[in-house]
Amino acid sequence: MQHSHIPKIYSPGFGLVLDLYHLTMASGFWERGLYERKAVFNLFYRKTPYDTPYTVAGGLQLAIDIIENFKFSSEDIQYLGSIKGSDDKPLFDLSFLNYLQRMDFECNIDAIPEGTVVMPHEPLIRVEGPLIQAQILEAALINVVNFSTLIATKAARMVQAARDQQVIEFGLRRAQGIDGGITATRAAYIGGCHGTSNVIAGRLYDIPVLGTHAHSWVMIFDDEITSFREYAEAMPNNSIFLVDTYDTIQGVKNAIEIGKEMRREGHEMVGIRLDSGDLTEFSIKARKLLDEAGFEDAMIVASDQIDEYQIEEMNERGAKIDSWGIGTRLVTGHDKPALGGVYKLAAVTNEAGEWEYRLKLSEETIKISNPGIQQVRRLSDGQGVPIADMIYDLHLPYSQRVYDFNGEQFQDYEEAEGEDLLVPVFRNGKRVYDSPGVGEIRKFSLKQQALFSKVDWDNYKTGLEKHLHHRKMELVEKYKRETAAK
Repeated sequence: MQHSHIPKIYSPGFGLVLDLYHLTMASGFWERGLYERKAVFNLFYRKTPYDTPYTVAGGLQLAIDIIENFKFSSEDIQYLGSIKGSDDKPLFDLSFLNYLQRMDFECNIDAIPEGTVVMPHEPLIRVEGPLIQAQILEAALINVVNFSTLIATKAARMVQAARDQQVIEFGLRRAQGIDGGITATRAAYIGGCHGTSNVIAGRLYDIPVLGTHAHSWVMIFDDEITSFREYAEAMPNNSIFLVDTYDTIQGVKNAIEIGKEMRREGHEMVGIRLDSGDLTEFSIKARKLLDEAGFEDAMIVASDQIDEYQIEEMNERGAKIDSWGIGTRLVTGHDKPALGGVYKLAAVTNEAGEWEYRLKLSEETIKISNPGIQQVRRLSDGQGVPIADMIYDLHLPYSQRVYDFNGEQFQDYEEAEGEDLLVPVFRNGKRVYDSPGVGEIRKFSLKQQALFSKVDWDNYKTGLEKHLHHRKMELVEKYKRETAAK
């Protein structure tokens, strides 16, 4: 019997978007009566994936969509009940599974809006609520935030490298799955791309869709010039000709010939696309031929395994390219295909309902987590240019002395203006955040990138507020003493 899986995967209800260990822990919390304790988890990343000091936050709306549909169906519960332990008995108690099925989401969630420039260790999302609920959201939140932030950042790097040239996302065919392609397109647009070839993402998110034709169009016909003529007649308002099927320079000349025929019919050739060979050399020769033939406004589009490094290198060599079509190396996050974001417990209430702070120790300093109910404040100078990011605790005294994450240096910013980055998204399980459209997020992202182009990165500090730093150091020493005593 044939079974259709894709409609089931993408149907509403995301209760099973988790790893098994989330459920084994949740079951343990249930069995030990800990499940209603309040807890705080922070989603953050430790290192930027590329040669840049920041990333562009993405994925919040996808996280909201998942949370609003995070339910365990009767089919989900039936499946979980079929999972066996090492003794061949059901892994989960029936009372726990019944709780999951009737569970109502109660968490408070705060997050940094999409498009915001963010730094390592800063909570992109803070989840506060019943321990069992906050824990089982981990996998879904990390999945959508990590990938979206990675691709938005990669896109921003490419757009910055291209300067005033267009960057179009062409990656659907090379993306990791249909969902990966759609998510990558959305994130790439947030990062600054001007459009996409991905039609379903264009429809879903109102992103401009752009495209030309493939080599197969040229190869269907007996010769290249005939293929261009037929395409011009079929698509007179989308006439970008792919010129490298046989001989690139001759392809440019054939495109010019068809462009002249189009003009006689009252249409205008939009341009040509280069997809192989030395794109810099071919673009320079093509520009000269086009200009000499009176097609100064015809654009030159370049594709073929391009990334930000190649864009910079080709521009330095004098390439005459107006638009970059980027696929594989954008939608896969090449050459760092994972952000490495994590989701760590930072506080939990005791039996008296009082907050107790938690952190994870490690021999690697970068992996020692930060405790507390965290907020991020961005400090700026008198001209509004950011000068520091400070993580502070909502329940501790406040100052504007910032310690680096190693605790070795600090700096005072008493006169600096501050803005908190995390905003309320859910309160008691109900959404309170009015999400902007993807186009508005893109505009905000580009403003953020322009603002941070003015930053003095040699002197930009990110770290912990004084009182939170001291609390962290106290916990580190406490855990070390307790470990040594054992």
